[in-house]
Amino acid sequence: MGSGSTLDVGRLEVTEPLNVYVGFDEKDIQAMDVCIKSLEAQASIPINVIPLRHWELRSKKLFWREHLVTPDGQMIDMRDGKPFSTTFSFTRFLVPALEDYQPGRAVFVDPDVLWRCDIADVIRACEGDKAVWCVKHHHEPTDSHKFNTNVVQTRYRRKNWSSLMVFNPAKCHGLTLYRVNNDPGAHLHAMLWVHEDEIGDIPEDYNWLEGHSPETLMPKVVHYTRGTPDMLPGLPYEPEWWEYAR
Repeated sequence: MGSGSTLDVGRLEVTEPLNVYVGFDEKDIQAMDVCIKSLEAQASIPINVIPLRHWELRSKKLFWREHLVTPDGQMIDMRDGKPFSTTFSFTRFLVPALEDYQPGRAVFVDPDVLWRCDIADVIRACEGDKAVWCVKHHHEPTDSHKFNTNVVQTRYRRKNWSSLMVFNPAKCHGLTLYRVNNDPGAHLHAMLWVHEDEIGDIPEDYNWLEGHSPETLMPKVVHYTRGTPDMLPGLPYEPEWWEYAR
């Protein structure tokens, strides 16, 4: 399922639609809808949006991690025994395999974002010949729970680096199906599956964390890490979010 995109200096040439994988969770349907609508509204290049539905990946024998759910609704991974918050916490790392490890570009993004820019600009910001590009946040959340719920706010190295990733699948052979289904979640999210020199940097305005990133920075992609406007009224850029939601 390679995207077949080719890059030129200063501009982007696309021979096939760019595959954009969006995290899917039953609890975030409206958030995902806003993410996709705002993404498509801004895109100047052909894109193919693919929600990462975990049951489809399980049926294709690509994903088999098991988990349990505590009485208060917290999911616990059976591999590392750690809590996690969404059903796409691990499936995001299947993108290179879904792309058959072919050269080009493929994108993963969390669903709780509002796109205010052209995704082609994100691709142009990916400089050098790397395996993966992301915003290298220094994010240590102080909230104990996520989304104003009982779901634990997990802390791990390189928090939120993996919430928006641009992959060159051909250089991501470290993300084997075995590793995605067996490695500790903290190792996957910290990108320990690739050499540090192979992680490219994207400017922070392309993954602006609400409640953490500088308010003086004009965001191009707003990431509602604490909960979307339908959960927490009064958030920045709420009118734009509701325009897409309605």
